[in-house]
Amino acid sequence: MIALCDVNNFYVSCERVFNPNLWHRPVIVLSNNDGCAVARSDEVKNMGVKMAAPVHQIADLVRQENIQVLSSNYALYGDMSHRTVEIIEQYSDDIEVYSIDESFINYKNFLHLDLVKYNQKLVKHICKWLGLPVCVGIAPSKTLAKVANHFAKKLKVSGNVLLLDNPYQQTEALKHLGVNDIWGIGRALSAKLNAMGIYTAQQLRDSEIKNMRRRFGVVMERTITELRGQPCLAFDADPEKKKQIICTRSFGRKAQEYNLLSEALAYHVTRACVQLREQNSVAACITVGIRTNPFSVRDKQYARSITIKLPIANDDTRVFLQACEQALKRIYKKGFYYKKAGITLNDICDRNCVQTDMFVKESPGDYKLMNVLDAINLRYGKGVARFATEGFDKQWMMHSNKKTPDYTTRFDSVIGVS
Repeated sequence: MIALCDVNNFYVSCERVFNPNLWHRPVIVLSNNDGCAVARSDEVKNMGVKMAAPVHQIADLVRQENIQVLSSNYALYGDMSHRTVEIIEQYSDDIEVYSIDESFINYKNFLHLDLVKYNQKLVKHICKWLGLPVCVGIAPSKTLAKVANHFAKKLKVSGNVLLLDNPYQQTEALKHLGVNDIWGIGRALSAKLNAMGIYTAQQLRDSEIKNMRRRFGVVMERTITELRGQPCLAFDADPEKKKQIICTRSFGRKAQEYNLLSEALAYHVTRACVQLREQNSVAACITVGIRTNPFSVRDKQYARSITIKLPIANDDTRVFLQACEQALKRIYKKGFYYKKAGITLNDICDRNCVQTDMFVKESPGDYKLMNVLDAINLRYGKGVARFATEGFDKQWMMHSNKKTPDYTTRFDSVIGVS
């Protein structure tokens, strides 16, 4: 059996843990630059606010209903996610962290246990230690576990755990689930299925599998097979290393100055290189891109990117900072108001499988220096030790005017008790 453990309204729930006044109050958490609603409390969902709704379009509703609007606090959410996974690991050693708020749990060797009671204990454990509301769906396959989790939330089942372990229960659940709510079925594919007369998950499950594969491919075949209770999606407890690392962000304000673009790109390079070293990889290419705001009718438009290939694949931040600066000098043009800049690391491979240059001597001190830098920032906080090219005031940073304190990751933000 496979379980899906999912934190309800994760971003909103994290905020409520540290501000109890938000409980039972409508809450929205915004995306980068405070643009769109990326998390909504149940109260807001019941008002009809859609996911990714632009905040300026719902300004009247926010005012009328006294909705609390917050900026995203990624440091808090990431730390709370890590703590949640640490608790789940106490219940099984076979876990696939699927997203920041969802984890699949493999109970292959737990058949001797009452899985409902066992997971109800997990739900209580997370609630007691972290204050986060969690639902768990259990079924023979990942897709059915997603379905079980969906109804565990919707029906508010006892103990927040729902088990779909027999054909009758599965059929009843799929009968009341639209194809647009099936894991992996997007809006466009859902419309095509509706045009064929397939509106529910049960109808999709009972469709002719060979014909569906011929029309939609092997992914659809796997989805149907999973809906029939036959697991065919691999359980990935050790996810593959990233083959591409992208770091990009829109600016809080339009920028003309070369130095601001340089600082923003240096910040992105530093973040990307840390991710590269965390998975023990190196990269041989860096792509640097800048662009203006394509939605602005007043500003002149310009967008350009360039790729630079390194002589030897590397993970040294200094090497990529130099390459990034070279790239920016080649693509930067004066007279434009830039809105976004970013970098992409490509040609990634394992650090132990690098094709070196016999004429270039690699210094082992470089690798040790980067490890020391990472260790300092891990212990004392991100950005404590950094390169001067990143700048200090970060005038380009995105808007986050309603961001709450980093309660769990900064000492000066820890809540005091008097």
